[in-house]
Amino acid sequence: MTTQRCNRLVDPSYDRNISSLGSETTLPSSDLETDEIWKDECNSPVRSVGFSYSSQRVFSGYRRDGAHDSEDHDCSIPRQRPRPTKKNHGRQFTMPKGTSKMTIAIWGPQSQILVTGHDNGDLALFNPQTQDRVTLCSGNHDGRINDLQTGRDGLLLISASKDQTAKLFDPFSLEPLKTYKSDRPVNSAAICPVKDHIVLGGGQEAQDVTTSAGKVGKFEAKFYHLVFEEEFARVKGHFGPINTIAIHPDGRSYSSGGEEGYVRIHNFDDTYLEFEFEQ
Repeated sequence: MTTQRCNRLVDPSYDRNISSLGSETTLPSSDLETDEIWKDECNSPVRSVGFSYSSQRVFSGYRRDGAHDSEDHDCSIPRQRPRPTKKNHGRQFTMPKGTSKMTIAIWGPQSQILVTGHDNGDLALFNPQTQDRVTLCSGNHDGRINDLQTGRDGLLLISASKDQTAKLFDPFSLEPLKTYKSDRPVNSAAICPVKDHIVLGGGQEAQDVTTSAGKVGKFEAKFYHLVFEEEFARVKGHFGPINTIAIHPDGRSYSSGGEEGYVRIHNFDDTYLEFEFEQ
């Protein structure tokens, strides 16, 4: 499977809908059973999208054209039925003045809050109902937040950052719990649903890839123990930075998407599935 570029720009619901985004200023969503497509108009290119756990709500995060970084963030939650076609019928709120540019957002626990990652490394919790910022977490990352993912039960949150680290947080308070140090920018991080393992992906900056070999670019996926923060394995294959990683819900495989346009599906062998970390 090849594409021009692989990023985390698609989110499926638990029933039958899928929402995607690109460089255009619309947020297209599709019904996978009926092939019905509906669109939500936004003011500028959408940066993040996600369905709630109930699949009845979907958010889109974007920055307004011509606005300053301190006041250019909207997160909208349009209703799915009746489905919007041209206008955004959902709630909208602008992030507080002084907030750094949003780079990623996901639903928090019970889909009651939104967790946002920012260009300066900040994390924040927002309540879409009251349009208030509940918590601001600064100083844990020194670079752009590239990815946010939660564990299977939603009780852990992991961030991936340009500062060459991934961090584990309490999603209710954004209290930092663990740090996983790498030697390259981290573009994506995922929590294994069946083992105490973390998978990181990243690599050399995309603009420098053409001048380096794969070995120099450090494009491997790296495995860490969730509790002990120690790296114990690497998986090669990509010849460009890994932009996104997702682990299968049964924990027996994972997929990675790279800058070079390939999506690789990796099936774990019995050696890994039976592996126990020595304490």
